[in-house]
Amino acid sequence: MTSRTERILIIDANEQARADLSRYLEARGFYATGFPDVNSARGLFDDNIPDVIFADLPPEAISDLSKRLDETGNFTPIVACTSSESSSDIIQTLRAGAADVVLKPCNDDKGALDDVIGKLFDRVRVNRLNQLYRQELEEANRDLRAGISELRADQNAGRKVQLKMLPDHELRLSGLQVDHLIKPSLYLSGDFLDYFRITEDKVLVYIADVSGHGASSAFVTVLLKNLTNRLQRNMRRQSSDDILHPERFLERINSELLDTGLGKHVTVFVGIFSISTRVLTYAVGAHFPMPILSFEGGETRFLEGSGLPVGLFEDPKWELYQVTLDRPFRLILFSDGILEVIPAKSLDEKEKRLLELVSGGSHTIASLSDALGLDKITELPDDIAIVSVTDTINGSDNTSST
Repeated sequence: MTSRTERILIIDANEQARADLSRYLEARGFYATGFPDVNSARGLFDDNIPDVIFADLPPEAISDLSKRLDETGNFTPIVACTSSESSSDIIQTLRAGAADVVLKPCNDDKGALDDVIGKLFDRVRVNRLNQLYRQELEEANRDLRAGISELRADQNAGRKVQLKMLPDHELRLSGLQVDHLIKPSLYLSGDFLDYFRITEDKVLVYIADVSGHGASSAFVTVLLKNLTNRLQRNMRRQSSDDILHPERFLERINSELLDTGLGKHVTVFVGIFSISTRVLTYAVGAHFPMPILSFEGGETRFLEGSGLPVGLFEDPKWELYQVTLDRPFRLILFSDGILEVIPAKSLDEKEKRLLELVSGGSHTIASLSDALGLDKITELPDDIAIVSVTDTINGSDNTSST
């Protein structure tokens, strides 16, 4: 018969019975080892635990042996060999931990013995597979925990980089006070914003929403920051004045995104405030919702404008828009995540509700956040970014600083 790898231990004080059963099992292709008692077989439990044990032992000894096997964490069934045909003795033996019982001489009824061995080894093989799967699962879990720990460390580093890229809060720029809020739905944000003085007379403000979420979208925010820094340097060196023109600013972002090959696009609103002429010139790269402009003691409305998303087309063009700021004003820019937390069914209703909040007095980031309960939302459905621009030229404090 073909050799098998299963190991069988025989514990029987009767040397003849032990030898007869051993010969039969070896003839069936098993590895069989015999010992007269448990103590003499002790070494096997330390080095190489058998797959099945045939044992002619009293119930209390079977119970002790079963407990010892359980402590090893291995499934090793015990087959009790007995000369007793008493049902109470057999029941007591099974209760002690025996998986099955065979009558001695064990190999007299070869069919019954083969049946017992077959059933036991089916259970042994299933248990071996379960142990293998458990080990593989534990290794996978260890690898997963290590990977998650590394990912958290990377995300923490990325989050610190994003925070350092953001401008200061409540920054005063040439008579404008600008502030912002970013609340990511994940650890890293796909929303980005920036504002800075271009010249003594001009201030640029933009808000961007990168498609998707997570690390790949956050990478694009680094690209945006790097681009704005380069465009500012180019203007100081007089090599390019692209940053003075909102539509050309979008064209530069578009070409940079296409060059990366990341498959990411961005919705952007970019506006340039001219302090001396009190005019806002802006371009729209499919940004939604549009910023809300409110005049002191007057109307509150969404700015008009539309345009293609940035990073999808090879040679897109964007239209320029202008609005005159002839009275003290406030401008609030949003990413579309703000609409996700407004309890309304349609987009029109959400926009209407947002306009009502701003016109009703929620025209600062703090008041708007409080009105929408942003601090109480633990899991945001989307990133949220807000920028507020407040006209302070005609206010009580007209100090300008960088």
